[in-house]
Amino acid sequence: MFSTLEKIKELALKRGISLQKVAEDLGYSINYLYTLKEKTPKSDRLQEIADYFNVSTDYLLGRTDNPAIAKDDKANAYLGPAETELVAAFRNQTQNMTEEEKVRFNKAIESLMVTAKTLMDDDSKWR
Repeated sequence: MFSTLEKIKELALKRGISLQKVAEDLGYSINYLYTLKEKTPKSDRLQEIADYFNVSTDYLLGRTDNPAIAKDDKANAYLGPAETELVAAFRNQTQNMTEEEKVRFNKAIESLMVTAKTLMDDDSKWR
């Protein structure tokens, strides 16, 4: 059986940060994080941790192996690993932006994707 603490450790390791840094960033004590080895956080704290790591609360609870989507999210259920990674990157880069800034960022990314697709389709670039 896993614990929420184990998921947090895994996510912190992937980011290259310590549990102490996670606790400080969230305004929690390190001892609080260690209590998550035996208990489940309250919903507000669970959501704060999920938002911090840009993962779903279901992922933190072990209900899904996909960090980016909830188990019952039908609209995103068909995302493959590459798309999931892209969504997580988008969330990470835009987490402190206003909705208007996110829209502008999204349009800039779409333009870059058109250029990237053109380059990718040109076989002479890959030889």
